[in-house]
Amino acid sequence: MSTTNAAPVSFLLTDGATRRTITIEHSPFTIGRLPENDLVLAHPFVSRRHADLIVEGDRCYIADQASRHGTFINGQPAPGRQAIGGNDVIHFGALDGPSLRISVESSGVDVPHDTSTLRDIIEQIPEVNASGNALDKLRWFFESARKLNTSDAVDQILAALLDTTLQLTQVERGYVFLRNEAGEMALALGRDDKGEALTDQSTLSHGAMRQAVNTSNEFIVTDTLSADPETRSASMVAHSIRSVICIPLRKRRPGAAKESELLGLLYLDSRLRPGSLTQIDNDLLRTIATDAAALIDNAQLAVSEERERVYRQEMNIAAEIQRGLMTVRPPTLTWAKVAARSVPCRECGGDFFDIIEDGEALAVVVTDISGKGISAAILGATLQGLMYSLLVARQPLDTIAEIVNRYICSKNIEKYATMAVLRISPNGHLEYINCGHVPPFLYSGGCSRLTESNLPVGLIEGASFSSGTVQLQPGARVLIVTDGVTEASAPNGDFYGEPRLTAPEFENLTLDDIFSSVELFAGSLAADDDCTVMDVRYLG
Repeated sequence: MSTTNAAPVSFLLTDGATRRTITIEHSPFTIGRLPENDLVLAHPFVSRRHADLIVEGDRCYIADQASRHGTFINGQPAPGRQAIGGNDVIHFGALDGPSLRISVESSGVDVPHDTSTLRDIIEQIPEVNASGNALDKLRWFFESARKLNTSDAVDQILAALLDTTLQLTQVERGYVFLRNEAGEMALALGRDDKGEALTDQSTLSHGAMRQAVNTSNEFIVTDTLSADPETRSASMVAHSIRSVICIPLRKRRPGAAKESELLGLLYLDSRLRPGSLTQIDNDLLRTIATDAAALIDNAQLAVSEERERVYRQEMNIAAEIQRGLMTVRPPTLTWAKVAARSVPCRECGGDFFDIIEDGEALAVVVTDISGKGISAAILGATLQGLMYSLLVARQPLDTIAEIVNRYICSKNIEKYATMAVLRISPNGHLEYINCGHVPPFLYSGGCSRLTESNLPVGLIEGASFSSGTVQLQPGARVLIVTDGVTEASAPNGDFYGEPRLTAPEFENLTLDDIFSSVELFAGSLAADDDCTVMDVRYLG
């Protein structure tokens, strides 16, 4: 696709813990997981070619390229081409995936910039006096708090919510409980009417809380002494509670107005005096229930995003280390040429390759660790160092396999690995060992396979291994791939397959050609396994 120059537009990219500004000066500006895109996003739900940013005059558009997991504008799916403005947030692959927003520094786009902080908002909340309207104050607070989405403001929002509610209801204690991952109500924050923190839950009316949770309705008793005896629970009597208010915090499910999801509970009570709710009517209670639930939902989202940022930061560090380990400079030889590339399906891959030349022979390694992600990457980095030292020491290939197998089995980590190792001499003598890997392809006037094979390493303790040998002719080529290539899926469910690699035209394809062929075959489907290709040519 041809590109044209465009008026510079800056975007703020948020990707995990990373925040940076990118500027596009040509259109279309491609976004995806493959390195040839203008913006590379290493996220598991981002497709190889995910979307394009298009600038036409003073307008910007996002065009989803039939990605597998979709593009979202302000949380809503955005298929095809959609116009975007300064207030829009674009997510790629998932609502917690990488996001773009037109930067406030962008020329030609007028973007509102709100610098309000939570402290500013709290300090500006109007005081409630005898003639003041408590409902207006609470609504004003909620409306202001909605503008805040920073995770460090969550505790202050909950504190302000309790302080305001205690003042409105004139009760003595207030608690916010949130439903945890186990579905249980856990204390998030407690305060008394003097602003002191409360952590003891033993003197609360748990019967009132259970009734509010079970019925998903407000439970209100303004004076337990005059209330119906059936309304008074044992805990109210035991702890001398005069008034109690329990309000479920529910999140409305999109598209189902009558259904709700319980997020938490607002609990208020007094032990010294009865409650007085003459100014707190049903409208106020509904406001508390609905707007506080929105704040709680935002708080949970902020916590989740913070965890995701930390996770992404750690993954980015691990991925950077792995990229460093995989940065192998192929040696310059008169008798051989080697090239390799690995594209992980996640930030960290379970494949690794290495190239070692010691003046006497050229050794190459391709390994595929079982599983994906950080656990596979950790084992891969360990094995890469172990195998490098063994190859530099000129250990026989079967001995290397036995040592690696013994090492993995001794650690009891429930992991194994497939690997293919080649050692080529200047005279064309090739020794190889294949441990459960895709058999390497040998192109020399046709295509054949290096069929000598063994069990994967780390599978059975004490397994024996044997190597094979081949005499290469000048011009011969050996191709090693991982099963992320042969098992790449098309939209109809077909695999890329090994027979494609044996076709005559494959003998002259470059690494770029091979990866392009796999990408074209898979279409918009995101890769579900790491893809690694090692290309060794014997020049003679």
